[in-house]
Amino acid sequence: MMKPYALAAALLAALVVPATAQTWPEKSIRLIVPFPAGGPTDIIARVVGQTVGERLGQPLVIDNRGGAGGVTGTDAVAKAAPDGYTIALSSAGALAISPSLQRMPYQTLHDLKPVTLVAKVPELLVVPASSPARTLSEFLAMAKAKPGDLNYGSTGPGGMPHLASELLKAAAKIDIVHVPYAGAAPAVNDLLPGRTQMMFADIPVLLPHVLGGGLRALAVGSAQRVALLPDVPTLAEQGLPGVEAENWYGIVAPAAIPAPIFDKLRAAFVAAIADPQVQKTLTAQGAILVGNSPEEFAAYIDKETKKWAEVVRISGAKLE
Repeated sequence: MMKPYALAAALLAALVVPATAQTWPEKSIRLIVPFPAGGPTDIIARVVGQTVGERLGQPLVIDNRGGAGGVTGTDAVAKAAPDGYTIALSSAGALAISPSLQRMPYQTLHDLKPVTLVAKVPELLVVPASSPARTLSEFLAMAKAKPGDLNYGSTGPGGMPHLASELLKAAAKIDIVHVPYAGAAPAVNDLLPGRTQMMFADIPVLLPHVLGGGLRALAVGSAQRVALLPDVPTLAEQGLPGVEAENWYGIVAPAAIPAPIFDKLRAAFVAAIADPQVQKTLTAQGAILVGNSPEEFAAYIDKETKKWAEVVRISGAKLE
């Protein structure tokens, strides 16, 4: 039999949670962005967050908490009070890739509740404009003719540009050498004059250089071609079916968030993602907006975790 004080606590909780859910949100919501201000995650968070705040009647306050490839900020949500006032726009790195590369302070699908996948940003494969390779098949032929002679740049070990390149290496059976950089800017600076011969990166990072003529786009990592670069074929179209590389960003909350609050939160985000102005703004940044169900997002995280774990295993990728 339940003790009197335990019964009283259970009854109180049953009364308090619905009342809280009915009035939530009564104050601003902290939206943690686990990366510095100004990057793709931050831009998406601010554009979507403003519209979500308008729909909920309370502002979403951006809290930039960089560190450990997004793990530090995401962990803050995993350990936050499950009251709907602390959430995060986390990334592929923090939710699906890092578990294969480092000791994790949280279990993604145990300590976090996936709300919705907000957007995907495809990786773009580029070469310098001076490269003799005008197509992906020509680049692969160059690589196969001289194993170990060509280099590719990345934003650092374990990042999406690194693992996308390793995925390509495994699928196409080529041997090209990884040259890691401390971020996208120095990597692009060495790619432009041909000191490295290839690079994957998020479309917004490379698009100005492609449009400006400094880089040549050979393939896009999404399942379908993207509107910003309609003439650039996918990897699958060029003989690599199923080879996809996309950065992605989704909303997560503490695992124990009450269902009524969670439902309100999810509905606001899905509506904001479908907003025409949000779509227009983020599509211009190279994003593909999604807005799926929690179950679909959880299944996607699980699929991506297994996929990138295999790439890490095959490549031997390690954080430095």
